[in-house]
Amino acid sequence: MPALVRLRAPPCGQPAHRPLGTWQHGGVTAATHSTLFPRDSGGSQCSAPPSGADAVLDGLDPEQREVATALHGPVCVLAGAGTGKTRAITHRIAYGVRAGILQPTSVLAVTFTNRAAGEMRGRLRQLGATGVQARTFHSAALRQLQYFWPKAVGGPLPRLVERKVQLVAEAAAACRIRLDRNELRDVTGEIEWSKVTQTVPADYAAAAAKTGRDTPRAAAEISQLYAAYEDIKRDRTVIDFEDVLLLAVGILQDRHDIADQVRSQYQHFVVDEYQDVSPLQQRLLELWLGERDTLCVVGDASQTIYSFTGATPDHLLNFRTRHPGATVVKLVRDYRSTPQVVHLANGLLAQASGRAADHRLELISQRDRGTDPVYTEYADEPAEAEGAARRIRALLADGVPAGEIAVLFRTNSQSEIYEQALADVGVPYQLRGAERFFERTEVREAGAALRGAARFGGNDALLDDVVDLPSQVRAVLSTKGWTTQPPAGSGAVRDRWESLAALVRLAEDFAGARPEATLADLVAELDERAAVQHAPTVQGVTLASLHAAKGLEWDAVFLVGLAEGMMPITYAKTDEQVEEERRLLYVGVTRARVHLSLSWALSRSPGGRPNRRPSRFLDGLRPGSGTASGTRAAGGPGGIERGTGGGSEPGAPRSRRRGSRSPARCRVCGRTLTEAGEMKLMRCEDCPSDMDEGLYERLRDWRAGQAQRLGQPAFCVFTDKTLIAIAEAAPEEEGDLARIPGVGMRKLNRFGADVLAICAGQELEAVDEAN
Repeated sequence: MPALVRLRAPPCGQPAHRPLGTWQHGGVTAATHSTLFPRDSGGSQCSAPPSGADAVLDGLDPEQREVATALHGPVCVLAGAGTGKTRAITHRIAYGVRAGILQPTSVLAVTFTNRAAGEMRGRLRQLGATGVQARTFHSAALRQLQYFWPKAVGGPLPRLVERKVQLVAEAAAACRIRLDRNELRDVTGEIEWSKVTQTVPADYAAAAAKTGRDTPRAAAEISQLYAAYEDIKRDRTVIDFEDVLLLAVGILQDRHDIADQVRSQYQHFVVDEYQDVSPLQQRLLELWLGERDTLCVVGDASQTIYSFTGATPDHLLNFRTRHPGATVVKLVRDYRSTPQVVHLANGLLAQASGRAADHRLELISQRDRGTDPVYTEYADEPAEAEGAARRIRALLADGVPAGEIAVLFRTNSQSEIYEQALADVGVPYQLRGAERFFERTEVREAGAALRGAARFGGNDALLDDVVDLPSQVRAVLSTKGWTTQPPAGSGAVRDRWESLAALVRLAEDFAGARPEATLADLVAELDERAAVQHAPTVQGVTLASLHAAKGLEWDAVFLVGLAEGMMPITYAKTDEQVEEERRLLYVGVTRARVHLSLSWALSRSPGGRPNRRPSRFLDGLRPGSGTASGTRAAGGPGGIERGTGGGSEPGAPRSRRRGSRSPARCRVCGRTLTEAGEMKLMRCEDCPSDMDEGLYERLRDWRAGQAQRLGQPAFCVFTDKTLIAIAEAAPEEEGDLARIPGVGMRKLNRFGADVLAICAGQELEAVDEAN
């Protein structure tokens, strides 16, 4: 690795140039590669903050350095994926603080996720810029509301409702409007959109028509539901998350004395992910600023993927219009991804259209060459999931950690089949967006144990022989189930161990960043993280939607379900909506550092008609494809792998081999089946079942025993739907069992004999003795 050369800082606001050898390739830490705490440019844990302001600039590339030294007037940083934007803006703040130009308590850095805010705080702390506030818009606004509410309104701040769905359901009941679960979710989303765009109930219909929103119910009904929802909140004296911003805006607009007090406190603002601000957040930012222009914004219009929530890149794209004298810096050196991944990402945007596309950034990879992206076509979705699981097993065997692998899909409904496929091959996984880390039972228990040890550790024999912080944490968590080696397999036992292991790794990183830290300091850090839900990384393959993956990265990424109708999603009708789908895929591609796999299935279920085609976004990019939207790749010589799954593997029963395909139809009423659960049963949910209840109960009892023996959740053996399908079919032969969706080759080989014996009415003990 090239040695770093310390240079004297130039005057503020003037760019500096360093010898290329000090920052190119290995010399710059990829800003988004840190896990919990920042590392120095050599990759080892920092033992102390930089020695002075000049040292804060070490390791920055020329453009990052220009950002860091531009401390006066408005600054706009256009930062492509993986270009070190977090590094640039945290070093900017730290350089200003260490040089005495910025007072730390006068700086407010805002971003959009608790994790990003937590990472920013950790980096600033390591750079010696303590005292700087790094928060989300909601967190900053809520803190100000809690402080100023008694003065502005009187009494305590109303209770904050974290989940508004229940109140929306009550509003629907009051209006005598019946909503199913999906409609309830969608109407809740419409209410959120209305509030962040500052649209009142009476104006909803006109606003929805003007913006071309595809409303889940009649606009008049949603307007009525919205008004009823607001009435319920008012009657119960509660507020929701959008109210936090609205009320903060209202107080700052109406009470000039309070606005002046806030502005005297915060004089310099940094806004990350500026392409995602909503009109309401922009209004709050303007009120914080007042007449000043001490603002630095960072964003990338090509990563605008939340317009359905009210986010718009217009504020980013219009920044120079509003601030004609602004300093604009472009970051295009990609330190995250290999040239092959970057080439594909650039190719995606090269075909884009619209205003955001006009401002796209051409990324330049700073990494060594890697492997080419892999494009794979599968016969059906189960085969696609099984193929991804096999590839993941191969990556794990090659030494890629499970926590550095992700499977990304367009909708959350696609996760179940990949959960099942990974469980089938014994690969641990975590579903992003599921239960919050700090709400897990084992994490709460571990926190209580660490808190007790921090308070009474001097009298705890468990800590007598350990001195350093990580060893203390290991000793305490060993009483809660943590061991040096993970348990075999997956399931609840492995999930618990992974949670505790994440706390151990956090302690190791925390001690590396703060060698003098005590157990009490770590407990305080955990409390702060729990308050903002800044969870550590759990080791396991990540399953996440493309939207949830924003801001994250992995060594290996599997982009699945890339077929027309899913990417772009079928309800993306307008050109703007389709272009946002393209940007969503771009975000997915740029999550990968080294390994990138893209796949699609020709049909939804085994035996289905192969009438799907790859996403139009891949035309002209995947080998063998043309540039026209209707072009299909021939495969084979064109470079597309033909994925195999289940019965197409050698040794599979003949009845599992893919033959002629026709739509899956209900065996009772003949209707075409489209839902995954119905296709497992081969009947509509509402059609009568001919299930043998006794057989089903015997299968459930057997499954419970297998799950206990394997230390896995019951669904990892067979899901309820698969058990019902088996009980309805009562298969007599291996081929009959293999035809049931949800019974893959691995499960057929592992459990097939037991299941067939149960279906035949045999006692398993006798079968075992015979074997």
